[in-house]
Amino acid sequence: MYSYHNTIRKRIKNGELVGYVFTDDYKNIGECLLLLFDTPPFERPVRPYKYDEYVDLLSEWKKQQTKQPNPNE
Repeated sequence: MYSYHNTIRKRIKNGELVGYVFTDDYKNIGECLLLLFDTPPFERPVRPYKYDEYVDLLSEWKKQQTKQPNPNE
């Protein structure tokens, strides 16, 4: 059985996440947290009732992003 959220969490931990946005009008879903990845599938929507499962992961991801040196500097 395919576990949608376990796969997403694994991809985040593997460093595939490049960003995320909250939107009110994602196709056929409406409001969601849209996770953006650098490998296919590039977009993974998360419905509002699952947001709490991603708070800590996204917080840790943000910390990792601020620690990475900017190659343009």
